[in-house]
Amino acid sequence: MVYRMIFNQNAYFGRGSINEIPAVAAARGFTKAFIVTDPVLADPAVGTAAKVTAILDEAGIAYEIFTNVQPNPPVECITDGVEKFAASGADFLIGLGGGSPQDTCKGIGIISANPEFADVLSLEGVAATRNPSVPIFGVPTTAGTASETTINYVITDTARKRKFVAVDPHDIPVVAFVDPDLTDGMPRGLKVATGLDALTHAIEGYITPGAWALSDALSLKAIQMIAANLAKSADGDVPAGEQMAYASYVTGMAYSNVGLGLVHGMAHPLGGRLGVAHGVANGILLGTAMEYNKDFSGEKYRDIAAAFGVEDAYTGELEAVRDAAVAAVRKLTVDLGNPTTITEVGATAADVPALAADALADVCTPGNPRTATLEDIEGLYSSLL
Repeated sequence: MVYRMIFNQNAYFGRGSINEIPAVAAARGFTKAFIVTDPVLADPAVGTAAKVTAILDEAGIAYEIFTNVQPNPPVECITDGVEKFAASGADFLIGLGGGSPQDTCKGIGIISANPEFADVLSLEGVAATRNPSVPIFGVPTTAGTASETTINYVITDTARKRKFVAVDPHDIPVVAFVDPDLTDGMPRGLKVATGLDALTHAIEGYITPGAWALSDALSLKAIQMIAANLAKSADGDVPAGEQMAYASYVTGMAYSNVGLGLVHGMAHPLGGRLGVAHGVANGILLGTAMEYNKDFSGEKYRDIAAAFGVEDAYTGELEAVRDAAVAAVRKLTVDLGNPTTITEVGATAADVPALAADALADVCTPGNPRTATLEDIEGLYSSLL
């Protein structure tokens, strides 16, 4: 078996790490940034984008800000960004934000370097791009997506009301700047949603059949960090929030290379068809998918149980420990106040067949440790009504 691992060329971590951006840009010969962010972060009253632009201003580095970013980024925003980037004269990109700005940024960078994919839709799955993206600096403002260190991005095909995943080693940011000063200000609901997204990345990346020693080390460490810090971070604990920023990156290094599973396969249709926030959807689905997968996980649920404080995780009967791991994840979801049914986010029984068909076709679903049929997926959705 041959394993491939792709990481950023460089990454900077810690409070104030965005101050390294000008020196890194200058060392690479860059002269103008095209900053991709969302309207909220660009709002002067919020001030997040201003923290980055002030640093660029002081260093004399030119920039242009692009804010046509929407949740679950649609094809149309990518196309608009490609046009605006071409007119800007910029020579590098800064993806500033959570998953939506950074995924939009990746789409812009990839198409700008590979114009034969200008329709955007042809990027679905493993696209045969020939050229690396326009250089991207990934600057996360949430602790969940880890787009700053992954080779994946998600786009919404608005015409067909579906989200699709693009998997492309050419899209990984050349440098990441993980600065907890930018994630501290997330509202509680966003901390919960992005934290559950990170936990899902870690657990799915740990139990996928493509996992191996290096990815396991990263995934398990991330599970431990998230179990210890997510609830505290959501309640405003600043040191816990810093650990969540790092945990998100750590798990991104793993899942980006080994894949995900059925939770993501089923979450994407909830986002594409119903507009459900990705982390919220993951939180609804995670415990149920863990239950579905538990007999196909070997001994790994012992490690998950131990991370959540189950006392006999390594001595108890395996079936009981697996059940305890599932229960611990479900309890965390409830304690955090995330929805626990798809009815709460607008789904009905009439939506299930289309959701299931999309989930079965999703690029993440084959990474599940248990092969799911259409009937299985319909049953899982129906159990959450």
